Amino acid sequence: MATALVTGASTGLGAEFARQLAAAGNDLVLVARSKDRLEGLAAQLLADHGAEVEVLVADLATEPGMAMVVSRLADSTRPVDLLVNNAGHGSGAPFLQNDIEREVAGVELMVRAVMVLAHAAAQGMLARGNGAILNVASVAAWMGYGTYAAHKAWVTSFTEGLAGELRGTGVTATVVLPGLTHTEFHERANLDSFDGMSEVVWLKAENVVKSALKATRKGRVLVTPSLRYAVVANITRVLPRTWVRGFTRGQR
Repeated sequence: MATALVTGASTGLGAEFARQLAAAGNDLVLVARSKDRLEGLAAQLLADHGAEVEVLVADLATEPGMAMVVSRLADSTRPVDLLVNNAGHGSGAPFLQNDIEREVAGVELMVRAVMVLAHAAAQGMLARGNGAILNVASVAAWMGYGTYAAHKAWVTSFTEGLAGELRGTGVTATVVLPGLTHTEFHERANLDSFDGMSEVVWLKAENVVKSALKATRKGRVLVTPSLRYAVVANITRVLPRTWVRGFTRGQR
């Protein structure tokens, strides 16, 4: 039976990853800051699927939190077969209006943690000759949405480079770039600029996760769930950057 470690597992896509992985027969290591939510989800997964679930209460924007998860990934007696780097949050405000401490914490969580945990997980996976790393980015990576988009652009580029290094080793790296998805993400980040948007532009968390896990099983590097967002992403990547900046001006 495989073991998957999911960060940001208490809500949204992270919780959905946990549910689908448990339903597929995997054991889990769930990482987030909320002990109550993690323990509640763990109890649910045990009851529904008989999954063995380990809870790690950790803030990945801090050194102690990072060290705790790195230590778990390095434990060769309890190997992790799949790392899902999902933890993240919106900046909540345009860069120049935001507290710099919050911006730095975003870099720690969505850039540094992805790099450090991927490095830690890959060591054991390479030694065993199998494993997978799945990083969660966003279609915002191709757009000018400020620091959040910059973090996700880094994650996307990093994953592509990592996939190249891992080629032929039995270990894979995949990055999923979803569009607007029904989770608590936008409410928590105070992203009211998306309020009132047509239901057509919104994705369901279960479909995003299903697409991401399918791509990971196939060893694909880039996956953009839903045809409409794949088309938008491809068009955005070839448009003049002045056009893209004009389109995204005022968003965050």
